[in-house]
Amino acid sequence: MLRSEKPVRVRAIRERFEQMSSAVLVNYQGMNVAEVSALRDVFRAKGIDYWVVKNTLVRQALKEAEVPWADQLADALKGMTGIAWSYEEPSSAARVIRDFRKENKKLQVKAGVLDGQVLPAEAVESQLASLPNKDEARAMLLAQMMAPAQRLVMLLNAPARNFVGVLDAKRRKEGGE
Repeated sequence: MLRSEKPVRVRAIRERFEQMSSAVLVNYQGMNVAEVSALRDVFRAKGIDYWVVKNTLVRQALKEAEVPWADQLADALKGMTGIAWSYEEPSSAARVIRDFRKENKKLQVKAGVLDGQVLPAEAVESQLASLPNKDEARAMLLAQMMAPAQRLVMLLNAPARNFVGVLDAKRRKEGGE
């Protein structure tokens, strides 16, 4: 990379950290070109930015962005680093990585960032990847909003249902004798 390209790259990394809803840092060491290409294709299809980055440029970008959690990523910014940024759904990058790791254990999660908090590698796969996506969250919210109305309808129908039950029992009693 030319010296003149570094500030442009640092600015691009900083902008991605500023716009993201979450990020996952991975170590791709040991993966071949076909495996990395397959991973990139899945990321691209899901609208996730994935870059292989130089650790020094990421440190510089985080310093410029003045994020309070930059120091917590120091351990993750060693060795080979790839970053997957999610913008719409916080769990999408973590979910893709979790699913990819089922078939390819060479990809190692270093850390994650969600809402200004740095997550350890274990939390990325166990917590971040298990967050509901937008459609699931909307469905859960709708179910919560509809529950009181459904309960009200059930309570309003209970007297009529009970009355019908009483009439049916009386009919059976009279018809059976």
